Amino acid sequence: MGPRTAPSPSKEVKSRSGGQPSRVTDHDCHGNSPVLNNPKSVLKKQVSPEELQTPGGPYIKRTFTIVGDDVGWGFVVRGSAPCHIQAVDPSGPAEAVGMKVRQFVVSVNGINALSLDYRTVSHLILTGPRTIVMEVMESLDR
Repeated sequence: MGPRTAPSPSKEVKSRSGGQPSRVTDHDCHGNSPVLNNPKSVLKKQVSPEELQTPGGPYIKRTFTIVGDDVGWGFVVRGSAPCHIQAVDPSGPAEAVGMKVRQFVVSVNGINALSLDYRTVSHLILTGPRTIVMEVMESLDR
């Protein structure tokens, strides 16, 4: 499955074949289908890359190895410098390994993503291998 682009950053695509439950998609490396309005950002506050990297700060780094299925990886990336996880499909591969909303994307397959926008991060995921390794930072005050 090749990369696709969304009509605008405020759009979300849902897709699932065979009448099964819809998977949250759009720049999360899933199929294509109708375009729906995207909910507002899930972030409580915007965070800078410097804040995420401050030693002793209120964030913990987590590393996930996510094997994409026939639909994708099961999460939505949004934002810019740093990107964050906007949504996680409750039945998808990302949820199965522990990914959660409001985590900040640090790297994708060893490539630093702290200064990238969500379209660039999505492109890294879409054009990479089916198994991705993502480092994220998660707030300790969830």
